[in-house]
Parts: sequence; structure tokens; C-alpha cells
Amino acid sequence: MILLLAVAAIEGWAAVPTVTWDSQSLIIDGQRVCPVMGEVHYSRIPAAEWADEVRKIKEGGVTIIATYVFWNHVEEQEGVFNWSGQRNLRSFLEVCKEQQMPVILRIGPFCHGEVRNGGIPDWMFSKGCKLRSQDRVFLAYVEKLYRQIFTQVQGLQWKDGGPIISCQFDNEYRGSGDYLMALKKIALSIGFDLPFYTRTGWPELSKPVPFGEMIPLYGDYADGFWDKETKECVGNYYKAFNFKGFRSSTAIGTDLLGKQEEKVNKGDEQYPYFTCELGGGMATAYHRRPYIYTDDTYSMAVVKLGSGSNLLGYYMYHGGTNPESTTGITLNETQRTLGTANNDLPVKTYDFQAPLGEFGQANPQYYRLRPLHLFMRDYAELLAPMEASFPAPQDLKRGQDTGLRWSYRSQEKSGFIFVNNYERLQNISAKKNVQLSACGVTLPKLTIPAGCIAVFPVNIDGIKYATAQIVAKRDGKIYMMQVKGIPTTIALQNGKTMKNVKPKGTKKPVYNNIYLLTQEAAEHLFMPVRGHEDIGFKVSCQKVKEAGALRTIVKGKAKVAEAPSESDWEQAAIYKITFPDSSLFTLHSSLLSINYQGDCARLYANGKLVADHFQYGRPFLYGLWRLPEGCTELELRILPWQPDAPIYLPREADKTAGESVKKVEITWR
Repeated sequence: MILLLAVAAIEGWAAVPTVTWDSQSLIIDGQRVCPVMGEVHYSRIPAAEWADEVRKIKEGGVTIIATYVFWNHVEEQEGVFNWSGQRNLRSFLEVCKEQQMPVILRIGPFCHGEVRNGGIPDWMFSKGCKLRSQDRVFLAYVEKLYRQIFTQVQGLQWKDGGPIISCQFDNEYRGSGDYLMALKKIALSIGFDLPFYTRTGWPELSKPVPFGEMIPLYGDYADGFWDKETKECVGNYYKAFNFKGFRSSTAIGTDLLGKQEEKVNKGDEQYPYFTCELGGGMATAYHRRPYIYTDDTYSMAVVKLGSGSNLLGYYMYHGGTNPESTTGITLNETQRTLGTANNDLPVKTYDFQAPLGEFGQANPQYYRLRPLHLFMRDYAELLAPMEASFPAPQDLKRGQDTGLRWSYRSQEKSGFIFVNNYERLQNISAKKNVQLSACGVTLPKLTIPAGCIAVFPVNIDGIKYATAQIVAKRDGKIYMMQVKGIPTTIALQNGKTMKNVKPKGTKKPVYNNIYLLTQEAAEHLFMPVRGHEDIGFKVSCQKVKEAGALRTIVKGKAKVAEAPSESDWEQAAIYKITFPDSSLFTLHSSLLSINYQGDCARLYANGKLVADHFQYGRPFLYGLWRLPEGCTELELRILPWQPDAPIYLPREADKTAGESVKKVEITWR
């Protein structure tokens, strides 16, 4: 309900909703809310696209936006702050205000985000001070940064009727909480005055911050580009697919943080259980390129909700593109940069396989997650105070298939049963004769199909139990989603039981005010109907130069495969892509899709690099509306794949030696 409650503050800016929190949830104007937070980096999206993209984020069920303010995006040169174009934070915040979207600012000074030096400018490394510490010299520079950020947010804080509801200090910090408190003290002295403040809840701090100063936010990912292993299913990511009481993750950022114990700071359990980095997808590093499946993200979201989380925060929810540097350097993380020098990321793309991709294209998980987000919005007051219970084992091994993974959340006689019969890249079998129970209600024996992920209601809105998932409650109507592979039974508290119920859509109830939808219909529930093109338009692609000598792939500073250098790209195969008519590039609609085989590829317009791609089994995409006006020809460069390369490619990727272009077409997102 956070979006609805924020309307009073944003439409006309009259009454400002009060925001508080307790050990269970956020409370807005006295009502408990279960927000959905989506990470989008404003400076990685052209300013002209912000309004459309925020609208799509909102339509996906996101109710709070989180965004980093990357220091080196706005002060690449010491003392020269650049808040213009897509770096214009104030303009982005004004778009969020217009679209009734609250914002959490993650203001650094260190952000990471796969940005050069984690966002800290190169020039800071020559100041002779200890970075990310209470060093007076460092904090003096941080104060200058925070003062500049404040010039962008004045009048747009929550108390002023603006969208900024909170901010985060630094990121993934493991030292003394005194440093984080020093950052907060600076921010408060400048004029930041927000309902609450946050920090990442991992790793454990060497000294905690005083209780109540910053809410710890957690995360989990299905896989990580940062792992140095080049095999499938490494690390502890499998733990994200099991319901458990432990809030944090031991798999995030192992390249920087090393091995982590399953431990959080004492007292953190007294905060509400929120996440800020639930993997909406994953970036591709040169040496490790995970392919994230739709159900990877959906499963983790259901598991987190079923484990007690009352704020689901996705990183990333919307991909982006690194902006142009003003100094001639590149702004991506690499092994050669001064900070966070552990991975080589693409120069331009930060698509992240997110629900909304680099060019705003909706990926399958965008729709898959929507029913869950609608449920969190409409049933927040009921769900938020419910305690999580774990009847199944919490400490499973990778791929363990000895029983059903499930949990339930309950308060008094009402509850929700959460089922997750899924784990990434593991053969989790169907479970027969399963009997689930919660709140004194036992469901009939069920066969839970392989891959089934579901939420079943118990004693909710007149429903004693159902083997369908509640999606939304609007105008007295209850919308439910059929769970694939499980016959729908709806048992009412009035004694009536309906078996093998078939979906009838939104026009006809299956009983009184209860409507049953297919999964596809539920995924598009309440969405505006928009026309779209289903056809692809082929374009000319001609090879004009064969690849030269194969490069020697070496391991760099971080002991992982190093990405090609500029001179290596001179040996790439070159293709010329020609468009018959630039009018085909409908504003914000036309995507160039390149299906190629090879190691990695680059796209140039008028001799300038505009896009790049590490091949991982998905097409290389580019939003044609971003091309220079009148441009009708592009240069595509591809470096050949070398089968002996120390690189992890997912099982779907083409590992054939050499390079080729399979298909080039224009599609419409």
C-alpha cells in the first residue's frame, strides 16, 4: 500500500505521510506495508528515457526505487561536479516525484555497483589518506561530496513532500560501525533529515552501530560473476533456495569480502527483515558469465518472503549502460583499476539480465514477479506481522532432494504456506503425497511438481484453504492464480469445497467474489493493454574482415582471465550492419538483436563504441533510438571463442571454436 499512501504526499504535496518502523515492518500513516524495492541507476540511463522507465518499474509492482549516486560519475575531475544530462540527480528525483515513486538514495562514498573503483574517483587514491575510514582527510572529501548531493535533494526529502524516504551509507562495509556513524553525522549536519537510514547487513561489522541508527538490509543471489571458479554451481548460492531463519548471505561479494560466517551483528534480529540485493539477474564478468533463469529470481523472492522478509529489494531491477567518461577513461570495473580490482566487466553494458533490461525491454521475470508484488501490496497489513515457521530442514546441501522445501507465516488463525520445489540447475523431483498444514488447517494430500513455487492461503478472507495463490484484493474482489501442475481446490470457511476449479478470468468469478486466473493472466493483471510488434525485421550483415591471430588469454591481477585490450580488438572479425531506412528506429521501441557465436563483441557507430557484450547464450541487444541521427550503418567486431579459455560459459552458450553471425534482426520490445 506504500504507493497509495504516498499519493497524498505527491499529488498536490499536501499532507506528508508519517513513516516509522518496528521489528516487523515499515509503518506508513499507521498502516503496515510490505514494499517492493527495485534498484535502477539513474546515471546509467539517458535522461530522456527516465519517465518511461520509472513508469514501467511501477507497473511491475515496485513501490520504492533504490539508486546509487556514484561519486566518480559526478566528480571525475577533482572539484568539478557534473550534474548535467543523465547525471542530473535532481531531475531524476523530480521524475520519481511526478510518478509517485519513493526513493532510497545509496550515497556512498563507496558504492561498488561494478563501477570503476566502486565509484571512488581515481584522484582520491593520490591523497595519502585511508579510504573508507575516519581519516580526517578522507571525511573532508566525503563532506564535499555529500554537500553536493544535498544541493540536488533540497526540497525533495520526504518531510518536504518529496520522494526521498531514506538513504544508505557506504556499501558492504566490514569495519567499525563508527565509520558509518561518522558518515551519518556528516549527512545530518548538512541537512539530510529522513524517516530512516540503512546499511548493508553483510558482512558482520567489527563493531556494530548503535541500535536504531541504520536498518540492516540483506540479499542473496542465484550465482555470482565475482567467483573465481570457472565451473557450474560453485559457492554457497544454493542456500538462497531454502527457507531459513538466517537473514544474510555468505555468497555475496566473496571476491572482496572473502569467506563469511553465517553470522550477523547481535541485535540485528530486532530490526525488520528487509532485503536490498535480491538478485533480479546477474552481470557477466569476462571470466565468469552466469545465465540467470526466470525461476531463479522468482524462487529466491518466494523463499525470502516465506522466511519472514517484509521488504523485497531487487538488485538490479533495471539494467543500464555506463555513461561516457569526461576524462577519456572507462567507467567499468576492471582488474587494472585502483579499487575493486577483481573482475573485468564490459566497458558499456550493465544489462544485469534484470527484469527490465539495459534498454527497458521486459524480460520474463518482470511478469513472473508481478503477482507476488501485487500480493505484497494488497495483503501487507495481514502479512507483515506474521511470524515465519520452518517445519522443513533449514540446512540442506546443494541439490538435496530428500523432502519438500516449505515454510509458513502465521498470526493467530490466519497464515500463508510457502512452497519451493526448485533449486537452480539441480534436478529437484516431484514430491508425492505431501500434506501441508498451518494454523490448525491441513490441506489434502498433494503432488508438488518439480519446479513448483507457490503460496497457499489458510483462513484468509473466508477461504479456509486453497491450492491456488492469492494475487490481489481490489474493490472487494479476490484474484487468485492457478498453480501449474496442481489441481485447484478452494475450501471456504462456510463449509463449501470446490475441486478441480478452472480459471475463468477477470470477467466471471468461480464463486461470489473469487476470481481464478491462469498464471499468464495473473502476470498481466491490472496492466495497461498496449499493442506491440511480434515480427522481426532482418537487416543486412556482411563480413568485411576475417579475424586475425588469436590473442593469448592471460590471467590478470586478480588471477582470473583478463578481458581483451584495445589492441586485441584490432584482430577482431569485422561485420558491416546496414539499415535501409533509419525511420525504422521507432522512438524507444526498436531493438537490434545480434545472435552470434564467439567470445565477445562490440558495436561501433561512426567509429565510436556504443555497446559491448560478453557472449553467454543470449543475443547482443542495442536500442536503435540511441544511435546518432541519420546513422544507417554499424560496425560489429567479434573476437573468436577459444575452447581452452579459462572462462565459465553457461550450458546454453555456443562453445564452438571461432566466430560467426547467425542472425541479425530488428525486434520491438
